[in-house]
Amino acid sequence: MAGNDALNLNPPDASLHISTHGSDWLWAAFSVMAFCLLVAVGVTFTRPRGSRLFHQIAVIVLATASITYFSMASDLGATPIAVEFRGDGSDPSRQIWYVRYIQWFITFPLLLLELLLATGLSLSDILTTLFMGVVLVVCGLVGALVHSTYKWGYFTFGCAALFYIWYVLLVHAPATQFAAGVVRNRYRLASGYLAFMLITYPICWACSEGANVISPTSEMIWYGILDILSGPVFLAIFLWELRGVDYSTFGLQSGKYTGYNEKAVPAAAPATTV
Repeated sequence: MAGNDALNLNPPDASLHISTHGSDWLWAAFSVMAFCLLVAVGVTFTRPRGSRLFHQIAVIVLATASITYFSMASDLGATPIAVEFRGDGSDPSRQIWYVRYIQWFITFPLLLLELLLATGLSLSDILTTLFMGVVLVVCGLVGALVHSTYKWGYFTFGCAALFYIWYVLLVHAPATQFAAGVVRNRYRLASGYLAFMLITYPICWACSEGANVISPTSEMIWYGILDILSGPVFLAIFLWELRGVDYSTFGLQSGKYTGYNEKAVPAAAPATTV
C-alpha cells in the first residue's frame, strides 16, 4: 500500500502522527488535485491569448495544492510540536504540517484575487483584502507551532482578519459598480460559497492543531475535504459561471504579444481607482 510505503520510507517524528489510512487518503486527494490541474491546463489553452487570467490563477492554485498533497501523502513537510492539551497526563508531540500553510499562503490570496477581480473594488481595497488573507494564514501557522495557550492569541488575530475578509466578500464588494449586471449575480453565488467554506477552517484548526481533540488522520481527512471543496470545486463553479461573460467586461485584456509575429494593439487603459 502507498501509505505503508510512505510511512516506512519517511517515518513520523511525532508521537501523534498520521496513520497509513491517512496517507492513503492524502494520495487520493493528491490524485484529485493533479487531475483537476491537468483539466485546468487543458481548458486554459482553449482560451484566446490575453484572456486567460482567471484560468491561469486556477492553474497556479491547483499546481500548488498538488505539490502540497504529494508532500503530505509522502509524510513530508511536518514538524513535531508538544500539544497543549495532553489529556492522559503524558507529554506527546503532534505533527504540525507547515507545508499546508505554505500552500495556503500562496493559494488563499489567489482565490480572493480570482473573486475580487470580477468586482468594482479599487486596487487598494483588493490589496488590503489579500493582505488580510496572508495574516489569516500566518497566524494559523504561528499558532500551530506554539505549544502554550498563547496560540489562541494568534487564533484570535486570524479570526479578526477573517471577519474583515467576510465583510469585503459579502458586503463591500457586492455594493461596488460591476462592469456588467450579470456578473454581480454570479459573483454573489461564488463569494457566498467561498465565505461559507472559510468558516469551517478555524473550526478544524481549533479541533486539531489548537485543542488536540481529533487525531492527525482525522485532521487530514477534514482539511482535505475542505481544500477540495474550496479549491477544485470552487474554481470549477466560478469559471463555469463566467464562461459566457465577455472578458473585455473586466478591462483585463493584455496589451502584450499574442503571437510570435503579431503584436496586439493595446486598448485604451480604463481609469483605475486607487
